[in-house]
Amino acid sequence: MAHLLLLAAILAEVTGTIAVRFSDGFSRPVPSVVAVLGVVGAYFLLSQVLKQGMGVGVAYGIWAAMGVSLVAVIGIFLGDGLTWIQGLGVALVIGGVLALELGAAH
Repeated sequence: MAHLLLLAAILAEVTGTIAVRFSDGFSRPVPSVVAVLGVVGAYFLLSQVLKQGMGVGVAYGIWAAMGVSLVAVIGIFLGDGLTWIQGLGVALVIGGVLALELGAAH
């Protein structure tokens, strides 16, 4: 259950972050509301993950790293560039998440 909540927290955070891009400095109401709800929802869901017993370092590390990676990939489709060095950075972030997850299994 904790992993599903964590996935939901990641998706909420990514949704909120992408909505910030479309909010035009919080001057557009709908994307602004989506941004706020996404971020608040993400933290609420993250709190539920911690309540389920997942360690804060593992939960936050996975949440933050996967959020950054997903936003970077989505950004490509929104016209942002991604150099090979940045792509390598995303790969390293994902590798770090795997290390956190596999290390927690012991």
